[in-house]
Amino acid sequence: MADPIFYEPLENVTIGQIAGLTNGVLVDTSLANRTVKRLASLSDSGPDALVFIENKKHAQNLAGLKAAGILCTDDIKASVPRNVAIIVTRHPQQDFAAIGRALYPNAVSAHLWSGQTGISAHAIIDSSAEIEDNVTIEAGAIIGAKVSIGSGTVIAANVVIGNGCKIGRDCYVAPNSSVQYAFLGNRVLLHPGVRVGQDGFGYVSGKAGLEKMPQLGRVIIQDDVEIGANTTIDRGALADTVVGEGTKIDNLVQIAHNVRIGRHCVIAAQCGISGSVELGDMAMLGGSVGIADHVKIGSRVEIAAASGVMNNIPDGERWAGAPAQPFKQWFREIASVRAMTRTKKESGADE
Repeated sequence: MADPIFYEPLENVTIGQIAGLTNGVLVDTSLANRTVKRLASLSDSGPDALVFIENKKHAQNLAGLKAAGILCTDDIKASVPRNVAIIVTRHPQQDFAAIGRALYPNAVSAHLWSGQTGISAHAIIDSSAEIEDNVTIEAGAIIGAKVSIGSGTVIAANVVIGNGCKIGRDCYVAPNSSVQYAFLGNRVLLHPGVRVGQDGFGYVSGKAGLEKMPQLGRVIIQDDVEIGANTTIDRGALADTVVGEGTKIDNLVQIAHNVRIGRHCVIAAQCGISGSVELGDMAMLGGSVGIADHVKIGSRVEIAAASGVMNNIPDGERWAGAPAQPFKQWFREIASVRAMTRTKKESGADE
C-alpha cells in the first residue's frame, strides 16, 4: 500500500514564478519554465523538488544534488551542480518558508479535524453564550455560561471553555484543550491538549500542613499568540498571567501564575517559568530552560538550552549554564574546567 500524502500543493509552480515571488535572481533564465511539484530538504530532494541552503559551511552537501531548483545566497551558487536551477536570494530559508505557505496553506493554518463547519448538534453550549457568525464548534465541545466567541474562530472536538471566558476572532482551539478564567485576543492558536487558566501552584504553611492559596487572577493572551501541544498556563494568584502579542510557545511548556511574557518572544519545548517572572519583548528561551520565581528577564535576551536562571538579566544579553551566567563568562568557566581535567598525556599532545 502506498504511503498517504497528507499535504498536496495547491498547484505546481515554475522556477520563474518562484523567482518572481521571492524577488530572487534566476541565474539561468532558460530554466524559468521548469516545474516544481514539491518542497524538500537537501537529503530528500529529487528532479521535481525545490530546496534551499543558507549557510556556506553546508555547501559540501550540494555535490550530486538532484533538484528542480535551489534557493541560495550569492556566495554559494558556484557550488551548485549545473543541472539545478539557481535562484539567488538574500534570505533563502525565509523565502523558502514563504513559498511553502503559499503552496501548502493548510500546513500552517488551523484546520477542521472533522471536516464539518458550523455548530455541531453534539456540542453543549450554554444559552447565555454569545457566539458571532461564522464560528465552528465541533462535537463534544462544552461552552460555559456567558462565554463570548468571535467570528471565524474554531472550537474543536472535546474542548471545554469555562464560564465567562472571552475568545476573539479567527482563533483556533484544538481538540482536548481547556480554557478557563481567561481572555484570548484575535488569531490565537492553541494546539491539542493546551491548558489555560487552571489554578497556580500556591500553598502556605498552616496548622494542618500545606494549605492552598486562592488563585484569583486571570490569563490574558494577546493577539497572534501560538501555544504548543500540552503546554499549561496557570492563572494569576492576585494579578493576571499575561502572554504578549505575537509570542510563540512550543510544546510541553509550564508557565506559572502571575508570569508576564512580552511581545514576540520565543519559548522552546520543556521550559519551566516560575511564578511572577517577567520576560521582556523578543526574548528567546532554548529548550528546557528553567527560571526561578520573581526573576526579571530583559528584552531581546537569549538564554541557551538547559540553562537554570536564578538572577535578573539585563536587556540584550546572552546567558547560558546552570546556574546561568553571561555567555563569555560561561565559556571561560567551561574552558578552565576542561584545562584542569586534562591528563599530562593530553596536554602534551596539544603541545
